[in-house]
Amino acid sequence: MPQGLAPLEEILAHHFADATLLERALTHASAVADANGAHSESYQRLEFLGDRVLALVIADMLLEAFPDAEEGELARRLTALVRNESCAEVAIETGLGNWIRLGGSELQSGGRRKVAILGDVCEAVIGALFLDGGLPTAQRFVTAHWRGRMENWSGPQRDAKTTLQEWVQGRGLAAPTYAIVERSGPDHAPNFRVAVAVENMPAVIGAGRSKREAEQKAATAMLIAEGVWRPETHGG
Repeated sequence: MPQGLAPLEEILAHHFADATLLERALTHASAVADANGAHSESYQRLEFLGDRVLALVIADMLLEAFPDAEEGELARRLTALVRNESCAEVAIETGLGNWIRLGGSELQSGGRRKVAILGDVCEAVIGALFLDGGLPTAQRFVTAHWRGRMENWSGPQRDAKTTLQEWVQGRGLAAPTYAIVERSGPDHAPNFRVAVAVENMPAVIGAGRSKREAEQKAATAMLIAEGVWRPETHGG
């Protein structure tokens, strides 16, 4: 990792009173795997916090921007905006990958370019901004990098699970069933794989960072597989 964090602080538009917060937000667990208290020295706890701060700020932005939107639409917009891929895009835009501290194996395998790591680091940096400068500081960063995404989002206005259920019932079939086929990752950042089954159709699996997200991904995949939704408009 480059010496000195001043250039990154310029990018983040915040000078840290406690620089160790920013250092920790940039430290992957692989870089401290042999140290005592590896979890506290890596970005994992800050990622946990940053994920919640990001959701709070974006939820507030959505309420202001879409005063007539129903809860379901707001939830779909929120899910799209806080997903790991969106965070990774912001990490790439701000060059966070250049500052990530990685262990040897992750460094050699291209960890600085991995979407999962970039997204996690972005959330960790938001957590660090919140702890060092309070909610207004984190809010400024999120607003700067997510407002345009919020305004230009063109995803589905309808919930995938609801759409699938209505489509299945319209064909005279039983309601879809969902089952967790795999749960992995640490307790604070789990990953789920969920299968959706519909009568006379092959089961489809979706993955997400929560059971609800994985179910939505599975329902989306089923709708695309059956030609109900088009992948170019619903596959993101």
